[in-house]
Amino acid sequence: MKQLIETIVKPLVEHPEDVQIDVFDEQDHITYKLTVHKSDVGKVIGKQGRVAKAIRTVVYAHAQATKKKKVYLKISE
Repeated sequence: MKQLIETIVKPLVEHPEDVQIDVFDEQDHITYKLTVHKSDVGKVIGKQGRVAKAIRTVVYAHAQATKKKKVYLKISE
């Protein structure tokens, strides 16, 4: 899943070396915290959150097909 998120996000940003994904595995869910460079946050979120929503849709669909736990994706700088 981490690789999928990197594959989607790195082409969108100007600083792909600053893309970092932390994984927090809880009992009932997994949270992926995506951290990008301060100037790239707007590109990852997009106008009215459309890019972020699209990324989450792909990630959640992949998670539903492969895992039994609920998956969350948080985006921060």
